[in-house]
Amino acid sequence: MPMTTLPTRQLAVLAAFLLGHAAAVAGPCDDSAFRAFDFWLGQWQVHTPDGKLAGTNRIEREYGGCVLHERYDTGKGYSGESLNIYDAARKVWHQSWVDTGGTLLLLEGGLRNGAMVLEGQTSNLGGAPTRHRITWTPNADGSVRQLWESTDAKGQWTVAFDGRYTRAPAAR
Repeated sequence: MPMTTLPTRQLAVLAAFLLGHAAAVAGPCDDSAFRAFDFWLGQWQVHTPDGKLAGTNRIEREYGGCVLHERYDTGKGYSGESLNIYDAARKVWHQSWVDTGGTLLLLEGGLRNGAMVLEGQTSNLGGAPTRHRITWTPNADGSVRQLWESTDAKGQWTVAFDGRYTRAPAAR
């Protein structure tokens, strides 16, 4: 029995239909809860409250849109990365941060009054705990404030870092 082939035009129509159908199928991370941290996506310059450049940060969506991957660099030998994901089963955001200082910081939380607030705890070599709370607040001008607070030896909250993210100029 001779093999029949579809004309090129019919193949093109079939391919367009199949591709369109595949694009319309919702992915596992398309729910709005997975988009709550999208205000942080982009290429950023990070400045301290006195206006000095603290570093640059690039936050990209990866792994089928499920993960926000942060890459921070001061340009002075310190850098770090985080992976951020919404845990739909527990309804919390999770961040795992690692850096050139050997830090592992695990944070969890979610949106509070329009800001992303993630908290966690580390211990020093002697076992003494330090609590951490990082708040990312989107501003009306498109910038983002990152306020990192941690507890001191007396358990009082202190500011570890206060940065203002502004969009990096577009590369030429």
